[in-house]
Amino acid sequence: MAAGGRSPRPEVIWARPERTGRGPRPAHTRAEIAGAAVRVADADGIEAVSMRRVAAEVGCGTMSLYNYVPRKEDLYELMVDAVSAEHDLTSLPTGDWRADMLTVARDTRALLRRHPWLTRLLSSAYGFTPHSLRYLERCMAALEGLDAPGGTKLELLAMINSSVLAFVSDELAVAERARAVPWSPEEEQAVRGAYLAGELGSGHYPHLAAAFAENPGPTDYDAAFERAVGRILDAFARGGPAGG
Repeated sequence: MAAGGRSPRPEVIWARPERTGRGPRPAHTRAEIAGAAVRVADADGIEAVSMRRVAAEVGCGTMSLYNYVPRKEDLYELMVDAVSAEHDLTSLPTGDWRADMLTVARDTRALLRRHPWLTRLLSSAYGFTPHSLRYLERCMAALEGLDAPGGTKLELLAMINSSVLAFVSDELAVAERARAVPWSPEEEQAVRGAYLAGELGSGHYPHLAAAFAENPGPTDYDAAFERAVGRILDAFARGGPAGG
């Protein structure tokens, strides 16, 4: 191990034994450390997660924590894996792949809402942790009924997850702004709506004006979410976005 706890070459924490066969049993487990980090992030945001804070949460010294988790990036991966265990896909597969994928999307949305910091960490780098692999395997089983190659099914899952991530990120940003200002969301919506109406009525944006005229009401996030996911599923049911 190089100075500062960094390995001289890339390594995956899951390929590193949690404990060797010799010596005393470790005082802490990865699950315990991950749980502590998740609690910190849930309470105070991902910015509050530090090796020092997590070490204090589990009751060990900061340098001792590096014996379990060599890098902060590994700590993040443990966190992603820990909350991935919360996916509730026990009802899958039902035999209806489209309904199952809608269940997957709803479940992922709920998970991101419970752990808002997760939107900052999700990436392909952390996509193959033990619990993430179990989640993907269950999803692939649910997609047995879709007549498409395995690679296309993985693309479908990636597209659903990306869409849910973008959707929830916007929801969270709107909610965060609402908490940061002294007025109500309704007051801000009224002011912004009046400004937008004036701009659309100027004649400079005819295409936008026509689109908003067809749907002038405030966004129903739940309905918009269902439509967005449904359109992705419709595309793949027809053979995929590129027809393949």
